[in-house]
Amino acid sequence: MKKAQSDTLGFVPQKDIVYNKLLPYADRLDDESSEILSRIKGNLGRAVLLREIWPGVLFWTRKLSTYMRLYGRKFSKEDHVLFIKLLYELVTIPKLEISMMQGLARLLINLLKKKELLSREDLELPWRPLYELHDRILFSKTEHLGLNWFPNSPSPRSSAKHVMLKLVQRCSVESVLKTLVKNCRPYFSESATQEMLDEWRPLLCPFDVTMQRAISYFELFLPTTLPPTLHHKGFKLWFDELINLWVSVQNLPSWEVHLVNLFARLANDNIGYIDWDPYIPKIFTRILRSLNLPVGTSQMMVPRYVTNAYDISHVVLWVSSLLGGPSKQTQAQLSGLFNSITSFFHPSNHGRWLMKLMKLLQRLPASVVRRLHRERYRKPSWLTPIPDTHKLTEEDITEFVQSMMQPVLLAMFSKTGSLDAAQALQNLALMRPELVIPPVLEKTYPALETLTEPHQLTATLSCMIGVARSLVSGGQRFPEGPTHMLPLLMRALPGVDPNDFSKCMITFQFIATFVTLVPLVDCSSALHERTDLTEVEREMCSASAEFEDFVLQFMDRCFALIDSSTLEQTREETETEKMTHLESLVELGLSSTFSTILTQCSLDIFKVALEKVFNFATTNIFETRVAGRMVADMCRAAAKCHPAESLKVFVPHCCNAINQIAVNEEVLNEEELDKEFLWNLQLLSEVTRVDGDKLIPYRSDLVQILQLTLHLKCKQGYILACNLLHHVLRSTALIYPTEYCSVPGGFHQPVCDYLPIKDWGRPGDLWNLDIRWHVPSVEEISLAFYLLDLLLQPELQRLQRFSKGEQEMSRDDVLQSLTIVQHCLLGAGSLMAPLKGEPIPDLVHSLVNLDETTLYTGMDYDKTRENYRDAICNVMKELLHYILEHSEDDTKSLFSIIKIISDLLHFKGSHKHEFDSRWKSFNLVKKSMENRLHGKKQHIRALLIDRVMLQHELRKLTVEGCQYRTTHQELMKDLLRLSTSTYSQIRSRAQSVLFTALGTYNFCCRDLIPHVLEFLNPDNSRVTQQQFKGALYCLLGNHSGVCLANLHDWECIALTWPGIVRSGLSSAMSLEKPSIVRLFDDLADKIHRQYETIGIDFSIPGECCAVAKLLMTTGSPFPNEPVPPEEESEEGLKRQKLKNSEAVEKYKGLIGDLIDCLSNRNLPWKFEHISIGFLSLLLRDDHQLPPAAVTFFVKSLNHDSLYVRKVAISAVAGIMKQIKRPHKKVPVSPKEMSTYCETVEFGRIAAGDRPDNQWLQYNSSNLPRKQQEWEQCVFVEKTHWGYYCWPRKMLIYAPAEEQPTQILSREEMTERELIIFDHFTDPVFINQFIEFLSLEDRKGKDKFSPRRFCLFKGLFRNFGDAFLPVLQPHMERLVSDSHESKQRCVAEIISGLIRGCKHWSFSKVESLWELLCPLLRTALSNITIETYADWGTCIATACESRDPRKLHRLFEMLMESPVNGEGGSFVDACRLYVLQGGLAQQEWRVPELLHRLLQYLEPKLTQVYKNVRERIGSVLTYIFMIDVNLPFTQPTSSPRISDFTKRILLKLKPLTEGDEEIQNHVIEENEVEEQDERTQAIKLLKTVLKWLIASAGRSFTTAVPEQLQLLPLLFKIAPVENDDSYDELKRDAKTCLSLMSQGLLYTDQIPLVLSVLKEIAGSSSWHARYTVLTYLQIMVFYNLFTFMNDQKAVKDVRGLVIKLLEDEQLEVREMAATTLSGFLQCNFLSMDAPMQAHFEALCKTRLPKKRKRQLGFVVDTIPSADLVRRHAGVLGLSACILSSPYDVPTWMPQLLMDLSAHLNDTQPIEMTVKKTLSNFRRTHHDNWQQHKQQFTDDQLLVLTDLLVSPCYYA
Repeated sequence: MKKAQSDTLGFVPQKDIVYNKLLPYADRLDDESSEILSRIKGNLGRAVLLREIWPGVLFWTRKLSTYMRLYGRKFSKEDHVLFIKLLYELVTIPKLEISMMQGLARLLINLLKKKELLSREDLELPWRPLYELHDRILFSKTEHLGLNWFPNSPSPRSSAKHVMLKLVQRCSVESVLKTLVKNCRPYFSESATQEMLDEWRPLLCPFDVTMQRAISYFELFLPTTLPPTLHHKGFKLWFDELINLWVSVQNLPSWEVHLVNLFARLANDNIGYIDWDPYIPKIFTRILRSLNLPVGTSQMMVPRYVTNAYDISHVVLWVSSLLGGPSKQTQAQLSGLFNSITSFFHPSNHGRWLMKLMKLLQRLPASVVRRLHRERYRKPSWLTPIPDTHKLTEEDITEFVQSMMQPVLLAMFSKTGSLDAAQALQNLALMRPELVIPPVLEKTYPALETLTEPHQLTATLSCMIGVARSLVSGGQRFPEGPTHMLPLLMRALPGVDPNDFSKCMITFQFIATFVTLVPLVDCSSALHERTDLTEVEREMCSASAEFEDFVLQFMDRCFALIDSSTLEQTREETETEKMTHLESLVELGLSSTFSTILTQCSLDIFKVALEKVFNFATTNIFETRVAGRMVADMCRAAAKCHPAESLKVFVPHCCNAINQIAVNEEVLNEEELDKEFLWNLQLLSEVTRVDGDKLIPYRSDLVQILQLTLHLKCKQGYILACNLLHHVLRSTALIYPTEYCSVPGGFHQPVCDYLPIKDWGRPGDLWNLDIRWHVPSVEEISLAFYLLDLLLQPELQRLQRFSKGEQEMSRDDVLQSLTIVQHCLLGAGSLMAPLKGEPIPDLVHSLVNLDETTLYTGMDYDKTRENYRDAICNVMKELLHYILEHSEDDTKSLFSIIKIISDLLHFKGSHKHEFDSRWKSFNLVKKSMENRLHGKKQHIRALLIDRVMLQHELRKLTVEGCQYRTTHQELMKDLLRLSTSTYSQIRSRAQSVLFTALGTYNFCCRDLIPHVLEFLNPDNSRVTQQQFKGALYCLLGNHSGVCLANLHDWECIALTWPGIVRSGLSSAMSLEKPSIVRLFDDLADKIHRQYETIGIDFSIPGECCAVAKLLMTTGSPFPNEPVPPEEESEEGLKRQKLKNSEAVEKYKGLIGDLIDCLSNRNLPWKFEHISIGFLSLLLRDDHQLPPAAVTFFVKSLNHDSLYVRKVAISAVAGIMKQIKRPHKKVPVSPKEMSTYCETVEFGRIAAGDRPDNQWLQYNSSNLPRKQQEWEQCVFVEKTHWGYYCWPRKMLIYAPAEEQPTQILSREEMTERELIIFDHFTDPVFINQFIEFLSLEDRKGKDKFSPRRFCLFKGLFRNFGDAFLPVLQPHMERLVSDSHESKQRCVAEIISGLIRGCKHWSFSKVESLWELLCPLLRTALSNITIETYADWGTCIATACESRDPRKLHRLFEMLMESPVNGEGGSFVDACRLYVLQGGLAQQEWRVPELLHRLLQYLEPKLTQVYKNVRERIGSVLTYIFMIDVNLPFTQPTSSPRISDFTKRILLKLKPLTEGDEEIQNHVIEENEVEEQDERTQAIKLLKTVLKWLIASAGRSFTTAVPEQLQLLPLLFKIAPVENDDSYDELKRDAKTCLSLMSQGLLYTDQIPLVLSVLKEIAGSSSWHARYTVLTYLQIMVFYNLFTFMNDQKAVKDVRGLVIKLLEDEQLEVREMAATTLSGFLQCNFLSMDAPMQAHFEALCKTRLPKKRKRQLGFVVDTIPSADLVRRHAGVLGLSACILSSPYDVPTWMPQLLMDLSAHLNDTQPIEMTVKKTLSNFRRTHHDNWQQHKQQFTDDQLLVLTDLLVSPCYYA
């Protein structure tokens, strides 16, 4: 087939859409596509060569994407590569406007999507341009200053709701870019990996935000699909480094997720080439942790674990890639994972973790199926195949399916619905039907029998639908599958139940799904005729005799359903036109199911069914709204399947009935028609929706009925007649398939030749689909035109006479005529040629041809006949004008006219919205029934036919890029007139039609905008308020279409924006009307949301031209366009220059216009705000703002309105960035900077503090304190440089003499600089400005404002210290005022000052600090609860990205004595907070300061005050943050935890040694004398706890060995019960233990922890022993697989628990039992024979005889050792029983019997037994019927005795 095609095409297509070959006009498509493709190649190449990016390039790239939608990738490989290269060049043009970039990127993604089509040999793409593009947009340096507006970056005027919207749309740029990189990745060069590592490794500093950035770049860019020969240039360069980083990081920082995603992708692309075995337990432990399941009783959640949890889809990919292989380890761990979480799937459990678990369940089988498909069925391509050793074997698959069955079966009935489980079952059944289907059937049969549990029924049916295809097709694995089919169908029938809507719908779906797969043919005769049948086939044959019975019973059920809908007689009186929503859904379900059944029937069964439905329809009379529609639908279904047989009975019957009633003349003029008449008319109108050629015999009858009924008086009547007309025209005029049987040709052969049961579940064969098309014949077309001439012509003439005023018509008559016209247009739209007219010239100038492409859709328009579309169009125009003049309130007619205009413009036989919903439902059905394992489009035949039909419709609806002609222009002006008319409903309907039209015709918006703005023009005094509102709505647009107010084009915006602002002066505008105010708000909001910076530079660089030339001169089809000669390309370059300068002019003009508007005194405040908002959008980073606007914004800083001031502050900060003079940078080699000579060789990575990066660190002995030292010091501002490794080339600022001069005289300043300078040196202006800044905005809500900080930073950066003299007095005044708004203001100024003095000379900086230090001291002593956060932000902001040696004065001042008690504890805590903010920003570069701070704090750790303790805890976290245990990291020179812990433990000695309980000592303030060591130790312990709690969420690795030394102490304190009244010490200890137990442990840490726990388990305090158990539960679950991988650890844990079961304290024993049962439940321990024997032996311990008690004898309360042992045995057995709450394993009955023997023992044993039994009863009650099977009769007797409580009968 390919061969033949390449001859006709002249090239081998890459991959075209196969469905095109099945269209009835397929033979014409090759020529058509070649023609279009050659035009695309020619014009696209030409547009690039002439440098015309808009409209040329964009117009033709859009054509290319449409071409791909219609034909797939139908071009040769060389063209494919050229298209990709050209688009890649275009997308990466640096100055390209973002919206253009997005459009081109989407097309490029589409070209790259099918990576198997192009190998690495065919194509290589550079990675750096993409990285630069990504960096420029997602990490834009100017976006936060408002100099760059990306689609929907948050604007100053945004509410929370909008921020959410923005996130969505902001993501759209982000996701387009990410997808683009993802699709380019396979083609990066082989050296790319090394280049990327060199580029991003220096950013890997875990304390810095750059870490997140670097890792996310690795995740996005690193190529993982290199062939095995190149692996040493690919992942082997980084795998060890990153996996070790991942294994050693413990507290889930936000970048860990990116690492997991990268590993998942790596594993999936290189199955079999990486040995994952050593990491598998770690991987599974982390996956389990990431599910955030609740464990134990009192668990604290770390919020970070929830927000940074892994993405399930990547986890699934990773797991499915690890399966298989020689070691089989993954499957064992996966089974372990499911065993441990199975019980969470039980429907009685619910929580926020459930969604994750369900997702895991649903995605994992799909992922494994995808992998199997890739291994076994996918066409081999250039991508690396999976080596045979690692392919999944049959037993791998079986084990995988078995491990998943239990959770899936539990999840079927989950609270979140059964959908996830159904999808999981669908995929599992593809692999192993024999394991999956029987248990589902076992649940389904009882569910079908019960009436009381509808949820169970819907759940099981939806799961059965998922496995339907695997069940019906049987196959070798599950041959008995098909035999279940009939029993299931018959039992499902009662589900068609009028009283339960959801049950009814799922039953319809169930029946339809099964019937689609199976031909309903009675094959029982084959039993006698054929001898070659297997046993199962014989069974199927005899069962198929029941099909007829099934169909008839189904119909009876449907009739009952219909009767119950008819009962609502109330319908008749209350004229409700529509059905209710539920009814319409039932109608849809009923008609589609019935139609499926009839399609699949044999002719014999069909005839019986037809007779039955005919009798039902003709012996009853239905009301036409609900029941009537359902019956008519059933009749239509019958007629569609076998038109000849059905029409033979229906048409004569209906025609007779109608004629008999209509004999009586006056019937026709009655307002309310006879029910029988209406019903027959409705029936007739539905049964005629069949093949056109089958209607020909009845034409005279139908025409007679139409003539009779079209002019009925009764509206309901003539609408039914119009439907009849519509359907007859449609049937004759359209192209459509006539049957959707599951086997081509139907089932009409005799059984001896063809056995239908062989076709059960058979997929359609794409190459022999044998579609029966209905293509209109000459006869049918002449019938259609006969009807139009007969019925449409007179209506048009009447309407024309009416609109000329020659004939009177009542409103009802006009409406009736319009209805007829509308239905004719809908019926015969495909026969009418589209509207013609002259193209409108000069809308845009282009050097490239911008013609429309016409697609052939099977219709040759007959030029000899009248073009009714034009005729209708002309009449409508006249009529519309007449109605608007004379009777504008005739809204019904106007609605109808609007509908007709819409169809005149767009309708060619199908509607867009219908197409969209069909496309959607097609995809849903495809998903629910597809076979992902075999792939290759193995869908059922009906689906494939549907898809071909959709392809045909798509061609009809493709109208992009239509030329805008005069006819369209007139219609659009009419629509605009309607859109601004008096009635709001008419306006809104006309507007929506108008918006659709605007999106269809090229460049028509430019033609329309002036007309719309005319209504807003203040000079136009005739405008009414309705017109004004209508025009505003036209500008606003709807949510999906174009927004006229905001087209991305200077010409349009230059008209609309000033137009909107000026409309404030219009007489029709009134701010009293809330609707108008709301409209303006929406307009302004929409513009702010959708505005993206519009390009000023439209240049196309030269590189693109070479590719474009190749595109025009190579390949087949060869473009007709010649390559443009030199002079033409010169002309193109000139036009490009001209266009760019024009853009700048328009940009300036627009700003000028807006400023003019603002100068008008009468403008209302609202419009002033709108205008200022517009101006703020016009700031850009590639062109400075005109001076007039600079003046305006600077003056606005002191405007009365808060909103204006806010916008002005942002704008002036942006202007500062625009006029900043660039600072020169020079490259240095970091190696030479270091005095340390011996260089570390480049290959080895050594991160952290090394001799060669010591010069970067803060060292008080050589700080730059003098001018010369300052100048010689090399300042490195960014904190991450040098931590991990050095960049190849590091840029630092050149020395001061090469930088722009600091102090400018007025003569040297530019115009813009002068404006700012003059204002900010004016004391009056500054007074006012500071006054405004120190007002409060919203009390208690204000925070430190980054915008103001940017403003001050810009001022001091650009102008040096020029403004300090004016500001200094204000700062001194504000600092001493304790009001929060004043303090905040000065904090903003100071942070701006410190950051702005980056390039000041030494002397200026010195004098600055002389001024600042006293100010800061004052500020810190005046700090209050409201302002401490602002000061923290201030100092943190000031220190961000600054070399610590530059800020040494600040640090020395902050370090003076933070905790000195002056001003009370609060001030101390605040000072620490501020200091912490500064030091945290400096990360690893200030070890000396950290050491000093720690030394200073250590003696102060025994603080009395809680707030200071908490702050110190937090500061300690930051001090030790740098001490990380990451791979390749040198021991840090910052403080280390281990040394600190040693010192602490010494001081805590008094607590660890004594055994008495530790009480919280409350100390009075005035106790001065030294307290004893013990009290000191308690105070110290409180602070240490605060530190441990704080570091749990923040540090990267946990210092486990150090924490273990504190464990015994914590166990001693932590309380057992949950009680809030405990003091702080105990609560903190408990929290701390909870957090520590959740920590991730390394393998080597496990023995350490266990030995400590063992030691504590021997302690004398039972509280400690109890807490060991709770700690153990959480710790084991959160490190499950790491533990299970270590046999010794498992044994130790087991020993520990069993030992504690025999503890003398009852609570500890019970807790040990709970722990044991938990471990058994998550399969950490197993119930093996020795354990069972051990417990049984303990149970048999003899108890001493009770002594006779004498009076007054004190009972011995301590239980004897024997009792404890006996209780331990009973507890052990009870733990086993409770460990399987949802099933009954084989050992359970015996254990229950053993337990019951102890029911009468002494307490506490009796209590335990009772509790266990009642729990057993509670958890097994639901499915007792199934569980009963496991017990023998005797056991059941005993059980019933035990479980039924005796007291009922007492």
